[in-house]
Amino acid sequence: MTRKLEKFVDMLPKMSVATPLKKDNHTAYYEVTMEEFTQKLHRDLEETKLWGYNRQFPGPLFDVKQGEPVDVKWINQLPDNHFLPVDHSIFHDGHDAEVRTVTHLHGMETEPDSDGYPEAWFTKDFQHVGPFFKREIYHYPNHQRGATLWYHDHAMGMTRLNVYAGLVGMYILRDKREESLKLPKGEYEIPLILLDRSFHDDGSLLYPNQPDNASENLPNPSIVPFFQGDTLLVNGKVWPYLEVEPRLYRFRLLNASNGRSYQLYLDSGQSFFQIGTDGGLLRKPVKLDRFTLEPAERADLLIDFSNYAGEEIILKNDLGPNPDPEDETFDVMKFKVSLPLSEEGTNNIPKRLSYIPSLKGNRITAHRNLKLTGTTDEYGRPLPLLNGKKWADPVTEKPGLGTTEIWSFINIMGFTHPIHLHLIQFQILDRRPFDLAHYNETGEIKYTGPARPPELNERGYKDTVAAHSGEVTRVIVRFAPYSGQYVWHCHVLEHEDYDMMRPYLIID
Repeated sequence: MTRKLEKFVDMLPKMSVATPLKKDNHTAYYEVTMEEFTQKLHRDLEETKLWGYNRQFPGPLFDVKQGEPVDVKWINQLPDNHFLPVDHSIFHDGHDAEVRTVTHLHGMETEPDSDGYPEAWFTKDFQHVGPFFKREIYHYPNHQRGATLWYHDHAMGMTRLNVYAGLVGMYILRDKREESLKLPKGEYEIPLILLDRSFHDDGSLLYPNQPDNASENLPNPSIVPFFQGDTLLVNGKVWPYLEVEPRLYRFRLLNASNGRSYQLYLDSGQSFFQIGTDGGLLRKPVKLDRFTLEPAERADLLIDFSNYAGEEIILKNDLGPNPDPEDETFDVMKFKVSLPLSEEGTNNIPKRLSYIPSLKGNRITAHRNLKLTGTTDEYGRPLPLLNGKKWADPVTEKPGLGTTEIWSFINIMGFTHPIHLHLIQFQILDRRPFDLAHYNETGEIKYTGPARPPELNERGYKDTVAAHSGEVTRVIVRFAPYSGQYVWHCHVLEHEDYDMMRPYLIID
């Protein structure tokens, strides 16, 4: 357990913006290098060894416009050996390279060769490559609507360790509709990447070698079924503070934690407005007092500090009615409304944000019932699965290009899974509870109530959905604009590494 660290002593870092090396025919070309380095994450911690994009944690912020394509060469210059515990027993492709990377731009509509397929990994200087490796330079068309996206490592069997080591960053795609709304911008628009970590006393990252109470027959190191750090970071600083003016701000939140969900609210008791989610702007703002952010989900928020000059406000994480008194993760960061108002800015919240056509009118070509379940492996370790299939099993989901399907996630496990589909943004239809105990006895779905529509702040485009225990969560998906092989998986990183991830194939 990390020793107690004083909260709110470090200022929230601003993320540096990525700059292209060149522009040709409206395409910007970037090179981003993954390297090992050290960074100070708290005033009272020694510098921490990390892996980062361009030697930064989080990586550089991409800030790009719709219709202006981007090419990125992701370069692996990491050491040959990992500094976190690698479990070689879970690799699938016959190669045991310890340091393998491939970057996935989460939420981007791009062709399969640029998607960051888990088996398209590569090692330092591309000396070894995975069976699906096709190209060194990834192309991002940026033709979709504006949204808060993010990029992170996605290498087969290594995602949890590479992301925990620091390979994560944000990617903001802007469009003209967003610009027309006169939302807070510049220094009044602030990305916030939420993470959790644990530390040794010397400041190094702590990640377990084996599960608690591991039996003697387990591999060592062995993957753990789930992990939450005991310390919260925002933009790479432990429990930071941010000085703000008494005016309206825009915050783009990303939950980049391995497995932690957040239930966020302000201790001032004030409401805020959510204006966007994974796939961009909502139809209209949603007034909230608190909300949940599962791993990989994003939330675009407007917070008005106009009436709080001179006050301090803490962004809190609700740990439930009976929290562990030793748990320090009830605080996220502090806002100090201490800056003078530098210029008159509008504090008006737009009444309408964007047009989102419903997919319900499309012809539905398939209904798929997909169970979130699990078993145990030969060592007795938990093995969470999608529809009872392992990664290496033959592809079973093969939608046609341009078709629309309804996918029903039937969660018969005891906790929520954030389910992510690559390539597309879907819409949530509803969630319906069923009797989990009855199912476990009989294998029969017995509904215990009516279907309920998605929460108001989920009624936009999404690429990650919270599929709760004992519920059927239905999403409607149009599979476009590209054909080829992609993946869908749980975004608890320990789950997707082993083995809650499946390929799916869009057939042209």
